[in-house]
Amino acid sequence: MNRIKHYVASLLFLFGAMAMAQEGEAKKEREPGHYNQSRFKQMYEEFATPNTYRSASGAPGPDYYQQQADYVMNVELDDKNAKLYGEETITYHNNSPDNLEFLWVQLDQNVRAKDSKSPLRDGNGVNIAYTAGNFAETYISEPFDGGFNIEWVKDASGKPLSYTINQTMMRVNIPQALKSGEKISFSIKWWYNIPDHTVNRARSGYEYFPKDGNRAYVIAQFFPRMAVYSDVEGWQNHQFWGNGEFALPFGNYDVSITVPADHILDGTGVLQNREDVFSKEMMKRYKEATKSYDKPVIIVTQEEVEALEKGFATDKKTWKFKATNVRDYAFASSRKFIWDMQAVKIGGKDVMAVSMYPKEGNPLWEDMSTKAVVQTLQTYSAHTFDYPYHKAISVHAKNQGMEYPMICWNYGRPNEDGTYSDRVKYGMISVIIHEVGHNFFPMIVNSDERQWGWMDEGLDTFMQYLAEQDFGKTYPNIIAPNEKYPSQRGEPAAIVPYMSGDQSFISPIMSNPENVYQLGPNAYAKPATGLNILRETIMGKELFDHAFKTYAQRWMFKHPTPEDFFRTMEDASAVDLDWFWRAWFYTTDYVDIGVKGVKKYYVASKPTKEMEKYMADRNLTEADLPPLVYLAEEESEDFMPELKGKSPTETSKNLKEFMMDNMTEAERSQVKEPKYFYEITFDKPGGVPMPLIVEYTYADGSKENVTYPPEIWRKNDAEVKRVIASQKELVGIAVDPKMETADIDTTNNSWPKKDEKSDFDKFKENIKGEK
Repeated sequence: MNRIKHYVASLLFLFGAMAMAQEGEAKKEREPGHYNQSRFKQMYEEFATPNTYRSASGAPGPDYYQQQADYVMNVELDDKNAKLYGEETITYHNNSPDNLEFLWVQLDQNVRAKDSKSPLRDGNGVNIAYTAGNFAETYISEPFDGGFNIEWVKDASGKPLSYTINQTMMRVNIPQALKSGEKISFSIKWWYNIPDHTVNRARSGYEYFPKDGNRAYVIAQFFPRMAVYSDVEGWQNHQFWGNGEFALPFGNYDVSITVPADHILDGTGVLQNREDVFSKEMMKRYKEATKSYDKPVIIVTQEEVEALEKGFATDKKTWKFKATNVRDYAFASSRKFIWDMQAVKIGGKDVMAVSMYPKEGNPLWEDMSTKAVVQTLQTYSAHTFDYPYHKAISVHAKNQGMEYPMICWNYGRPNEDGTYSDRVKYGMISVIIHEVGHNFFPMIVNSDERQWGWMDEGLDTFMQYLAEQDFGKTYPNIIAPNEKYPSQRGEPAAIVPYMSGDQSFISPIMSNPENVYQLGPNAYAKPATGLNILRETIMGKELFDHAFKTYAQRWMFKHPTPEDFFRTMEDASAVDLDWFWRAWFYTTDYVDIGVKGVKKYYVASKPTKEMEKYMADRNLTEADLPPLVYLAEEESEDFMPELKGKSPTETSKNLKEFMMDNMTEAERSQVKEPKYFYEITFDKPGGVPMPLIVEYTYADGSKENVTYPPEIWRKNDAEVKRVIASQKELVGIAVDPKMETADIDTTNNSWPKKDEKSDFDKFKENIKGEK
């Protein structure tokens, strides 16, 4: 036993020294600044210091707080003139430890005011051509005046409060500081012109239908809303420029909405006067819908809507809603809305999946909208928390995709004859899943969208991918046979064109949404793909799903930051992911891993020339070293053809003696001696570390799959070597064979290298094929 220990210790010393020498040579060959220690160091410099508000684990700390804003609101929709009038009383609860000298209120509609700075924030130039509509809007039309008209701001006793409006923010000047633990009530009266949202993709507004003269309204950001005050930002009073969405406190809403009597309306919250605004037939159908779990029940039919479209009632109805613990409010109203509902079981309680759509949306919407709502609630709840609200509404609106608590607007319109393409069908299903899914992120897990767009869009797009794949399994008749749902975002290969693009137009994910060129790939696709890679390839589904659910449940109805997410994912999984957050979220680096070279070795019967030089340089002889086994490279001058096909004990006297001295005959009979030895050099031209996923193919046709952890790159970011000892001849190597890591260049992923045709050659072949 002592001899074995001496032998092993000597080998470790000898080959450890040789390996360090080789690594040193590799460092010399690297480009300056390419060394990767910064990738694998902990992110203390990037992360905020943990404190009593937010713990190092990623959970809320013992002193975590958040403000509350309650609203009592009366709103009237003037359908004839497309105006909205409102009056609200806000009760603001200061739960922070700070005394507040003033209050900040958001006026998002001011982005559409005539004097808005938003259209002036970007440079532009002359296009070589314009659509007629775009040219008219840009150079001929008067700008639409859609800003808030604030009539007054008053305190609880009715006395005027002074206020200052700075673009989309209004500072309410209170007479004395609002102390910690106190609350204040004040009222605002306002009105504004409702925009046509089809003209310039407004998030809220109406669509006009010239054939019947009606409008369909989707109304949001329609009231002055309290800004967030938190331990991270203080007042989040960044201007609303158009892309960065919203940061809002939770609160309770009591909302009365007055509309023409023939309008169909739904919105955030529980309808309080259903029997007053529903007909007897609608009530009967509604009660049936609350017990229908397998298909929607039509509450207002297409035939009834077509009759309503001709009426244009002059009398009014008021719809009354109450919502508890929501961060915003929105509603939809029109005499054109067909309305269907279906119950779905979530965590032991019933939730209503609801769709509202004009006849122009049929047959697509009647067939598929509520199905998509149901699937979203089921998949998202399974991966986060049980959906806590009583309903989720999908509203059809041309070219729309926008979300609010319990309600969202979605595009997807068939042709006039009712036909539609797969693109329209899947686009509609996907946008419904995405927008309904926003109930979870950020309507409940309430991140700061104004600063971190990816925290709602990226997490939601990741969950959208899971829900889409579930939808394909739930409704296989909707998907082409033997195919899965054609998700546009989430698959690693789909992000490659973006990550391999012009770096001048790429920003890190950790960028403000107003400051990026390609918001879709940056805030939606890349973070979603990163989470998919974490789940499928790096962490595994079990560890990832537990950590992701932990994050969602820790921060539901709270305000998380990126660090809270990053820390929770590690805290709940015991997987160190700082290298991944740094590379994927904080840089614009890309993934590129390949096979640089392969060397084949055999066990030699005597020291190789390289070994002889090593001993000579140190004045050593074989007698000075323990019995050694020598490997000769097939391409070197040491290689002897007679070594091929022989076992190591046949060519190495030292190995044979060692086994005879240290192993029993029974043990020796069980040994499977490798006949082939390969030194494989993998390189990493890309800056993002990833697991090294390798498929080895042998001469007998068998394959072996090995995934080396990403930490294999921790000491050398440029290249790493692995030795394969096998009884079978190695004939092929493929890196990332299933395209799991978003590798931007697959031409270096194989050995022997595959001859891949250039894009030009492929183009020529396509041209020939078309002739």
